[in-house]
Amino acid sequence: MSDQFNSRQERRKAQQGKSRSNTHSKPKKKKKAGLFKKILLSILIIGVIGLIAGGVTFAVMVADSPSLDEAKLKTPYSSTIYDKNGKEIAEIGSEKRTYVSIKDIPDSVKNAFLATEDARFYDHHGVDPIRIGGALLANFEGGFGSEGGSTITQQVVKNSLLSHEKTLKRKVQEVWLSFQLERKYSKDEILEMYLNRIYFSPQAYGVGKAAEQFYGVTDLNDLTVEQAATLAGMPQSPNNYNPIKHPEKAEKRRNVVLSLMNKHGFISDAEYNKAKKVAVTKGLVSPKEYAKTTSNKYSAFIEQAVAEVKEKANVTPGTDGLKIYTTIDTDAQDYVDELMDGDSIQYTEKMQAGLTLLDTKTGEIRALGGGRDRKAGDFNYAVDTKRQPGSTIKPILDYGPVIENKKWSTYEQIKDEAYTYSTGDPINNYDRSYRGWISMREALVDSRNIPALKAFQAAGKDNIVKFAGNLGLNINSDDLVEAYAIGGFGNGVSPLQMAGAYSAFGNNGYYNEPHTVTAVEFNDGTKLDLTPESKAAMSDYTAFMITDMLKSAVQRGTGTAAQVPGVTVAGKTGTTNFTEDDIRKHGINRNGARDSWFVGYTPQYTAAVWTGKEGFNSLSQSEQQVAKLLFKKLIAKVDNGSGSFEKPDSVVEATVLKGSNPPVLASSNTPSDKKVTEYFVKGTQPTTVSKKYEEKENADKPSGLSAEYDEASKSIKLSWSYSGDGDVSFKVKQSVDGGGYSEIQNSSAKEAVIPNAKEGSVYRFQVTAVTEDGESDPASVTLKVNAADEDESKTDDEKKDDDEKKQDADDDQDKDKQNNGNSNQPNDQNPGNSDQNNQNPGNSDQNNGRKDDDADDQDNDQNKDKDKDKNKNPDQGANTGDQQTNSNGQSTGTN
Repeated sequence: MSDQFNSRQERRKAQQGKSRSNTHSKPKKKKKAGLFKKILLSILIIGVIGLIAGGVTFAVMVADSPSLDEAKLKTPYSSTIYDKNGKEIAEIGSEKRTYVSIKDIPDSVKNAFLATEDARFYDHHGVDPIRIGGALLANFEGGFGSEGGSTITQQVVKNSLLSHEKTLKRKVQEVWLSFQLERKYSKDEILEMYLNRIYFSPQAYGVGKAAEQFYGVTDLNDLTVEQAATLAGMPQSPNNYNPIKHPEKAEKRRNVVLSLMNKHGFISDAEYNKAKKVAVTKGLVSPKEYAKTTSNKYSAFIEQAVAEVKEKANVTPGTDGLKIYTTIDTDAQDYVDELMDGDSIQYTEKMQAGLTLLDTKTGEIRALGGGRDRKAGDFNYAVDTKRQPGSTIKPILDYGPVIENKKWSTYEQIKDEAYTYSTGDPINNYDRSYRGWISMREALVDSRNIPALKAFQAAGKDNIVKFAGNLGLNINSDDLVEAYAIGGFGNGVSPLQMAGAYSAFGNNGYYNEPHTVTAVEFNDGTKLDLTPESKAAMSDYTAFMITDMLKSAVQRGTGTAAQVPGVTVAGKTGTTNFTEDDIRKHGINRNGARDSWFVGYTPQYTAAVWTGKEGFNSLSQSEQQVAKLLFKKLIAKVDNGSGSFEKPDSVVEATVLKGSNPPVLASSNTPSDKKVTEYFVKGTQPTTVSKKYEEKENADKPSGLSAEYDEASKSIKLSWSYSGDGDVSFKVKQSVDGGGYSEIQNSSAKEAVIPNAKEGSVYRFQVTAVTEDGESDPASVTLKVNAADEDESKTDDEKKDDDEKKQDADDDQDKDKQNNGNSNQPNDQNPGNSDQNNQNPGNSDQNNGRKDDDADDQDNDQNKDKDKDKNKNPDQGANTGDQQTNSNGQSTGTN
């Protein structure tokens, strides 16, 4: 057998050969194992190289990191503020803090800030990857701002030692120094640094000073959980979450903080539910106490500048040793302060005012009037107030959008008539009257509410929301009801917002966000430009046409009291009223107003002025004029009258027949009082010329006119013939006993019956043919009504000889008058004279067959004249707003 061997040696050799054979049968497995080892080795090599490269890069980036300077970490630096010319005007920060040791800060306060800013503070070593990931998730679940990504340690490093430029190198240095800070200082020491650096307001840096300013407590142990949560929620946006200025926003933010404290186990469910039910205003100091802080000369402006720097640069102006370059014009600001608190304006008790002055071309704020008798930290009526804008909103929500999207001209005809909102609620004009068809210009000049609503409806909600948003007024589409068209806002607007929006009209349609700061320089010398980017908000034709109409509003409309000699001013008034319920409940004068506005601009400056009173106190007729007076005095002081509003190529000027609808061009024969020059978007202007006042051939004259008296019916019958072609009507006029002519019939009939004729009287009749080409010469006949045997009826031809004889007699009488001075000649001695005086074949006012495009605007002119008489002085109460209340019960503005 093949498996039998003669010796053990043969068996061993056979087994060795078999083993070699088995080994050679699996060469592929050996190759796979070798490839895997090579890939793994390559990855390891690349990783090592990457680590070395990363380490070298990291080392280079951190090589010039600043040292952990304890003075910078624990001693904040004040910041310097400069005016528009680079002159220092204020220093802020260093004196507005109360340093509190960590041992004097209760757990409730520490936990509120830890839950909000860094819940794993005591677990990480300066940088927390888990925190970064958790922050991203929290922002998706709880809304943006629920949590931040940087640890408290990183914030201390960033705010104390580094610039705020967003570069990889700065971030690497931040991480490196955070690790170093944690090695050198304890957690409590780092938390103490943080809590004493936080910016809360221009008058409060650090939690100790904030507790004193907002709650009047010097011992932090006296703060409740909900109060601690309110303070912990403020640093993210100190101005917006200020519980005294913005309690609603502050309460929402506080409840977010409470929920985070509950989530991280700092408070129980019961404590959370109890705390969030407490009003955010509970325990706050009064506004007067809040205002008792260190005062700056330009406090309203400086506070706004500090808020801007905090928001845009994400720095702490009172601790970071910044140089803040602002837009303030100190001369203008000094004059605004004088207007607010000096004797040039006679304010009444309780009356307040807010004012924003900015550069029309750049949006740079030159001055702010924060209020009368204002102290540092007080409510800022120029920035913080949110009041209904009244009719100042019409260019923004009504006429601006409809020009932009529908290309309406300044002549666009709108019918001012009895009208309702889409809800069926009535809308009225301020004078509760209607002017019929009027142009868009006249509607804005006279501040008519009904045409404004019609423009609003024609523009469309989506277009309005977009247009307003481009001008800095962000309106939720769901909130936009038709009452907004005349200023019936839910949340209201500020003078700063209105000034920003109007400035775009004066800047060829470009919007610049109103701003007080142009740049910030950090203590390491780096500089950050904060100037907003200019944006095209509308077409240049929209901006120009709104501007031109608003110029008319100042020249001859409701804003005449705001005129400034030698300066081109465009602007709009606005007043708002109380609701009917408020009037009845609080005994408010119906002629009083809740708010009075004037917003206007020149080629150089834009100013928005609000005046009003808190609570249910109304402005009298005379008080409603103060806003215009403030504007006038301010512009007269700061504006030198240079510059103009230039018409862009996208706009064409056209002289049209007044009242024509659709518009037609006025002809060379159109009387000057029947022409008006308006602006049209290029390509939409009329091209048809009116034929109304062109010379026309007379129509054929009626023939065979006769008059017969019927004694039985006591009536006169006229009849005549007509040989002309086409549609024709006949106007019949009569004169009795030499009196004036009056029209008694206008129809296509070729006869007329005059009842109740008076015997003994002389009747004269004229019959005129009227066609589309014009009117004929009149045919005439005279009839003396006598008894049947004495009846006389003669046509003009039959009476020709008699007329010549009577003319001779008239001549003799004229000679007698010259000799005797007798001018009392009876009318019936010259019966032919009335015919001559009343023959006016070209009088188209009697043309009932005229076309729409040649329609006269006589009725509109009469109504307009009445309104002008009523509004010769619009500042003496003629433009008082009409009470409007929308379906939501909101009081709305009207003029």
